[in-house]
Amino acid sequence: MDEDNIPFGKVFADHMFEMNYVDGKWSDMEIKPYGPMELSPAISALHYGQSIFEGLKAYRNLEKETMVFRPYANATRMNASAVRMCMPEIPKELFVEAVFELLKVDSQWIPNKAGTSLYIRPFMFATDNYLGVKPSETYKFLIFTCPVGSYYTEPVKVKIETMYSRACEGGVGRAKAAGNYAASLYPARKAKEEGYHQLIWTDAKEHKYIEESGTMNMMFLVDDTLYTPTTSGTILPGITRDSVLKIAQSWGYEINESSIHVEELTRLLKAGKVKEAFGTGTAATIARIKSIGYDGVDYNLPSFAEDDFSIRILNFLEDLKRGKEEDLWSWVYKVN
Repeated sequence: MDEDNIPFGKVFADHMFEMNYVDGKWSDMEIKPYGPMELSPAISALHYGQSIFEGLKAYRNLEKETMVFRPYANATRMNASAVRMCMPEIPKELFVEAVFELLKVDSQWIPNKAGTSLYIRPFMFATDNYLGVKPSETYKFLIFTCPVGSYYTEPVKVKIETMYSRACEGGVGRAKAAGNYAASLYPARKAKEEGYHQLIWTDAKEHKYIEESGTMNMMFLVDDTLYTPTTSGTILPGITRDSVLKIAQSWGYEINESSIHVEELTRLLKAGKVKEAFGTGTAATIARIKSIGYDGVDYNLPSFAEDDFSIRILNFLEDLKRGKEEDLWSWVYKVN
């Protein structure tokens, strides 16, 4: 592992955690070498999409101890996804213990350099060998890890999407379901062909309201107010999003969680009222946005400065996760 050049999501640690859901309970818990799995071609996850996942990170503090950021929040969100996808819940303590035990085995894979971390991927999928449309009765839950650097290596250029939809009311947009991401790939590829890094999704009904980006929740700083869309049934309730809002509020910023109309956003962009725009997510942490495209026009954001809110919140989060800032919210857990 070269800490100066870690490709995101391509280098994997030595071990993985695995357990099975059979006869109404979780069993066969095991940490084993990372490697291929033998599965039937008929497993229902491949045909009917019962598959969910989470993402969290581990860091080293000043004493080189292993620290994990908000693992219980991930356990809670995974169970919410499981309920929506008609899958079994995982006891929170079991979820967190599995993460911690795996980290003990592969702690040497946690990089030390600033801006790096060990990404943790828990996921669950249906395993019934049955070609019928119904909830599976058996499931497999796994966790593996990979050292990562920055998800985005530069400020990003995004486009407001008004044709394709990521999620609709009554759908599974609020769940971290694999199919949500599959549905986003084609329009995202089209946007990249046009020179954009990512999309900003709008509501499926009218395409009039801002929702989330492909890998993150959206935030806009106007004066001293931080605007972000409400996490309705179509928007994933981001853990980094929640963390940023709580920290910003403690810093004295006004928080406005509401529906953000595309036309209102573009009006503010034209008037130069939007000081900053950025995305929040586990993979990217804070992704600064340099321009927003809409209806054939690119609206450039102001030049970046070191005292920008997005820079300060990114540095604060990094220091908090590594024990350099006081953890007023009890978010950081040490793996003993």
